[in-house]
Amino acid sequence: MDDNNTIRHEIPTRRDIVKSGGTIIGGGLLAGCLNGGNSESTPTDAATGTSTQSDRDTTETGTEADQSYSVTMEPVGTVEFDAEPETVAPFTADYIDMMVALGHGDAAQSIWYQGRYKTIHYEELDGVSMDPSSLTQLWNDGISKEPFYEIDADLHLIDPYALTDWFQAWDQDDLEEIRGNVAPFIGNVIFRRTDSWHDYRYYSLYEAFEKVAEIFQEKARYEAIKSIHDDMVATVQSRLPAPDDRPNAALVFGGQEPEEFSPYRLSGNGANKEHFHTLGLSDAFAGTGVDGLSTSDRGTIDYETLLEIDPDSLLVRYHEEGLTRGDFEEAVVQHMEEHPVGSELTAVQNDRVFRGGPIYSGPLHNLFMIERYATGYFPERFSEDELFDRDELASIITEGVEQ
Repeated sequence: MDDNNTIRHEIPTRRDIVKSGGTIIGGGLLAGCLNGGNSESTPTDAATGTSTQSDRDTTETGTEADQSYSVTMEPVGTVEFDAEPETVAPFTADYIDMMVALGHGDAAQSIWYQGRYKTIHYEELDGVSMDPSSLTQLWNDGISKEPFYEIDADLHLIDPYALTDWFQAWDQDDLEEIRGNVAPFIGNVIFRRTDSWHDYRYYSLYEAFEKVAEIFQEKARYEAIKSIHDDMVATVQSRLPAPDDRPNAALVFGGQEPEEFSPYRLSGNGANKEHFHTLGLSDAFAGTGVDGLSTSDRGTIDYETLLEIDPDSLLVRYHEEGLTRGDFEEAVVQHMEEHPVGSELTAVQNDRVFRGGPIYSGPLHNLFMIERYATGYFPERFSEDELFDRDELASIITEGVEQ
């Protein structure tokens, strides 16, 4: 393996390469180390780590390199593209939501677990849809390499450490095999920031979204959606009550008819909590000694512990796909109201038990979540039904943006 901290990959398209027996024969895929390190890289030879003459000649003469571009993202480093990838293997739903937002949802081929992808928000956007069942589920009592060969994607939109450290499914040799025989990896686990193994740079939701926009060369779409987001955030925050008048919240995973809860730390960072931060909700677990769910901490709390903390509001997550507010009321809230301890919670008595939203929250999720919680927590300040224009957003996704 090259000792350099930066790497270069070329993503050949199906037009430029010939594959035989899982080995890339043409197209110049260059392998490198998985350390992110320096964000700038120089084209290197796979064996020596030095610039190749063919790379220099292509750059200097301005032939095929005129169409090439590179994207740098830790922990992998720099990946160079000859063209936009036509097929992509994502891992978590936040990145698929980014692809849908950029008009490239049809390029998505995979997901680690179909039930974790919430798509009900697409129903409000004319012409926008995604069927999770069309995506190859990578998890099946573990994560094998066979689906990666079967999908044969141009790019794996996956943080490689999700496979080696989060799920502990692969080792370094497995990563090198799939990267060398199929396609490179790029991506960063962004949904939470509580894992000790993630000791490299994190990205905010929109920082990661911008990287995906670079991959698909969709800067205009990204900026248009970001403008909708920024305008709505500014409007919402200008109308929020003073910080002391906002409720605290306990964010937990409880499932249906919950008897115990896995706590999340609302005060922590991560893309799945950015909409809560927009609304300035404080963490009910702050100063209580309750830690957040992570790879190494799978602790749970019961109703008695929750009652000791007695949060102003509860945000309860569950993994079942497509449950409506009515379903949630029946499966979760009603159970709490009838529970001998749960019924004593202030949040239950004051009708402040809300759905906790998706764990893997992309930019479209984020827009709908900001609106949901603004109107749910502060109905007297956000009485209108919609805080952003669905037609405008759908048009950006389906038709693009005029340059």
